[in-house]
Amino acid sequence: MIRRLVLMIAMLLIAAPLAAQAPAPRIVAVGDLHGDFSAWIDIARDARLIDPANHWTGGKTVLVQTGDMVDRGADSLKIVRHLQQLDGEAKRVGGRVIVLMGNHEAMQVIGDDRYVTPGEYAAFADRQSKARRDAAFTANAKAIIDYYHVKDASLSPKAIRALWTADTPLGKVEHDTAWAPSGDLGRWVATLPAVAKVGDTLFVHGGISANYALVPMEEINRRARAAVAAGDSREEAIINDQMGPLWYRGLVQRGGDDGIPAAGRPTIDNELATALKGQGAKRMVIGHTPRLDGVGILHNGTLIQIDTGISRYYHGKLGWLEILGGQLIPHAANRSVQ
Repeated sequence: MIRRLVLMIAMLLIAAPLAAQAPAPRIVAVGDLHGDFSAWIDIARDARLIDPANHWTGGKTVLVQTGDMVDRGADSLKIVRHLQQLDGEAKRVGGRVIVLMGNHEAMQVIGDDRYVTPGEYAAFADRQSKARRDAAFTANAKAIIDYYHVKDASLSPKAIRALWTADTPLGKVEHDTAWAPSGDLGRWVATLPAVAKVGDTLFVHGGISANYALVPMEEINRRARAAVAAGDSREEAIINDQMGPLWYRGLVQRGGDDGIPAAGRPTIDNELATALKGQGAKRMVIGHTPRLDGVGILHNGTLIQIDTGISRYYHGKLGWLEILGGQLIPHAANRSVQ
């Protein structure tokens, strides 16, 4: 009896390491979508993630979207809502949807609307939008008048109201409310990671610079989420820092093209190696900087660039990356809407 028990324990100890080593998941990584819902659907179908009704069919696949869903295109809200839908559907069958925080999501939350399109505002409009806009003017009339008087002190209140109405298309009040730190979408962005790691692959929107190479991933995400929740518009805040994970381009651009002086900076190879070692990863997958000729596998596969100008704004390829069994497989889907 004792001998049989000893043999059973030994067999369990031998089998345990094998049972603990689950096969690596299939990973699909997609870069900047910038409001082009049809392009996103083309990619999701090409990657076998969704069915004709746009529901999850990816099984245990891990989908990573590296941020910048919004701005430049009209269908940002549709993309966000679809990714939120897929998140719930994937979880029910053992899959995962990881959406990263991009610099354009952060810009929306802090009120930087330079790249918001009329269609993005229109997506929020309904039958009550005019009444809401009128109420917003009435509630903020003094501040609005003062603002326009700084530009032209001769403007009458009536002229200012006309100008403000033209600058505030229907849906803008609702859009700005939703994207504010306290709004539905603002609160959602504050839950997103700036950096994620799946297996030995690190995913980040812009890139990890030397400034953040040794900052633990959990701390980077804590700072980014806190800055979004606070609507922090300071230049030094991690969500606005040009050397930060949402904005950094230095792993693919140098010589001033990234807007940061080159003097005193490490080489790209050294910076990349330091970042990967600091974050305990084998490779880094980034978006943010368009590469219109398709997915780029760079630096012997340690850096993969997946912003392929997917949105029609850029006229790039519908590129996406598959990681399967440790292999990096670049893809390009056909565009159904030109």
